[in-house]
Amino acid sequence: MKSERNDHIVFAGGGTAGHLFPGLAVAEQLLRYAPGVRITFVGTGKPFETRYVKRAGFDYVTLPCQPFPRKAREALRFLTDHFAGYYVARKFLREHGVSLVVGLGGYASVPAVRAAARMHIPHLLLEQNTVPGRATRWLAPTAAVICSAFDGIRPYLRATCRVRVTGNPLRREFIDGRIAAREMPDRHRGRRTLVVLGGSGGAQTLNERAPLALYKAGAALGGWQIVHQTGGRDLGRTSELYRKLGIEAKVVPFIENMSLVLRSSQLAISRAGGTTLAELAASGVPAILLPYPHATDDHQRKNANLFAEAGAAKTLDEREVVGRLDNHLAEAVAELAAAHRVRVRMAHAMTQMARPEATRNVVRSIGALLKSAEVAAT
Repeated sequence: MKSERNDHIVFAGGGTAGHLFPGLAVAEQLLRYAPGVRITFVGTGKPFETRYVKRAGFDYVTLPCQPFPRKAREALRFLTDHFAGYYVARKFLREHGVSLVVGLGGYASVPAVRAAARMHIPHLLLEQNTVPGRATRWLAPTAAVICSAFDGIRPYLRATCRVRVTGNPLRREFIDGRIAAREMPDRHRGRRTLVVLGGSGGAQTLNERAPLALYKAGAALGGWQIVHQTGGRDLGRTSELYRKLGIEAKVVPFIENMSLVLRSSQLAISRAGGTTLAELAASGVPAILLPYPHATDDHQRKNANLFAEAGAAKTLDEREVVGRLDNHLAEAVAELAAAHRVRVRMAHAMTQMARPEATRNVVRSIGALLKSAEVAAT
């Protein structure tokens, strides 16, 4: 993508790493292709979001917004903040000459994308999961294109919506450091690491059950090191649980150098969000997936099933477990920890799920939209 104009692109949304990091990956790639482009992120103002956007060197604007209401009493606050965010976004887009808006998914993307639609500003959406979220379904009819991580989201959208399967954009460190499939056997004979991932905010079930499962796995994990990402809320409790169980583990609220940790890992216990799965695939890490049971439209289970069917992961659905979840998880961990050849096959299968060109594919879609808008304006 080469831009002769001083285009201004807004990335709308974020909130969680799963939505924010694909946007940052695309924004950073855009700057390499078109150094003159101006980029602004708009979102919730959460500390996690603002920290990573500012670290990347981009401008940031906070918009009023609320999650989609789950209860009737939440509806008024949602509508009030939604319309307030919409008018703030509309004013910003107009006053700052925005050329294009990229919706990152989630409720935080809605005000700016809706404003862009009403102002006839080109906009595209990123969808990280096998089932499009509510924000994507709501905003898709006016979007120029929906850049999807997976094939198969079309049945959930109107027939007129334009979908391009790009893959899920990943930060540059995952692409630069991805491991070739031929290196997997040697990698799996070295120091072995098991990583526990519950998403950027952590997962209470994993924080409570994974330490118990690893304790029950016993001798099968002899010589393994444990890295556990808890999120901020459960850091203390999970650290104390590992201590009481006599398990040495590195317990952190958030893994800053995720690409490095995954490149040195041989097994993951993880939720099944789309961006986490893309990072596991790029790093070739076989996984035991425990999809979040309350995810909208059960999208995490559908994500997990896709990877399980490919032979890259095993799925453990807590809603279907009879008895203690940690017992079933311990059995799965012990089985894979002792099965070197199985892990290597799963690692190969995981690398086949990777889409290393995803970030570039999305950038090309953005470039095509900007070029079309430039032609239309002449």
